Amino acid sequence: MRDLEPCRMKHTEDTEEQTEMMEENEDSEELSEVEEEHHDIPGEKHLSCSETKKTMLKKRRAKKSYTCTQCGKSLINKQQLELHMRMHTGEKPFTCDQCGKNFSHKQNHKHHMKIHTGEKPYKCDQCGTGFSSKQYLNIHLRVHTGEKPFTCNQCGNSFTRKAYLDLHMRLHTGEKPHWCDQCGKSFTQSAHLKRHMLIHTGQKLYACDQCDKTFFESSDLKKHLTIHTKEKPHSCSACGKSFSRMQYLQKHQKTHTGVRDHMCFECGKTFTSPNGLKMHQRIHTGEKPYKCSHCDKRFNQSSSKKMHERIHSSEKPYTCDQCGMRFRHKASLKCHMRIHIEKKPHK
Repeated sequence: MRDLEPCRMKHTEDTEEQTEMMEENEDSEELSEVEEEHHDIPGEKHLSCSETKKTMLKKRRAKKSYTCTQCGKSLINKQQLELHMRMHTGEKPFTCDQCGKNFSHKQNHKHHMKIHTGEKPYKCDQCGTGFSSKQYLNIHLRVHTGEKPFTCNQCGNSFTRKAYLDLHMRLHTGEKPHWCDQCGKSFTQSAHLKRHMLIHTGQKLYACDQCDKTFFESSDLKKHLTIHTKEKPHSCSACGKSFSRMQYLQKHQKTHTGVRDHMCFECGKTFTSPNGLKMHQRIHTGEKPYKCSHCDKRFNQSSSKKMHERIHSSEKPYTCDQCGMRFRHKASLKCHMRIHIEKKPHK
């Protein structure tokens, strides 16, 4: 199946990533200038290359005199300050003529164009993977070196990229800057908001070629396909029952242990899974994120919405194998089947 909008969904840089690349570009430019300015002085005690660069870079940064009035960052010249200000104003004067994506910096626009041309001139000497920019190659190399230069000052976790650290910090601050304009739910990442919005739009990008069932994500489709293959690789050690997914097995195992470790703080009711607790909590919050595509009625569960929509579509997917009568709900079919069951006399 062909992925929709590959440019936007797979390759594009979001605002946070562009900001990170900007900052890394600025650091790279400064280091290059430091290297050009530095030369050995006879009789002077030699420092290591990296120590020299760091020392010179600190001295150079100390001379910065242009300060951003929005965030307090200091820049080395007026031109860099003007470029930096676009982060705050949202100005993006450079437009891709292939897909219409806008960029605040010419260099980011130039890097993006390589997505369309397929140009990846920077190769990793460890694994051969190609990249469209030297910055992306440098970031990738940390996979091989194990370098994680960005450390959280709250818990000590380290990350390979500044953008990952920034996202992680929201766990500590509780910041959720991305809001759904349909139901008010907030998210730490824009990608999570985009995925959530599919609930409201009803758009499902991944279809099963066996039964035409559709899914929001490719991972959900992959899990669903095990229904058709009948593959059940996860077995319960207590009773031998097998399951197609590990999460089903874990849920099942709690029937043996009796563990219900997810508790509602509103009423004290306990659940075996976090999803069960999440759906239950909507009773207290009144949240109904699922809206009927035919009328204004809303529901707290996706399954309830689907059953309701059958009223509008007249769909009756459950058929009696005895008389051919059709039903909207499985429960209705089960109730109907009692008519056909012959009552056996008591011995």
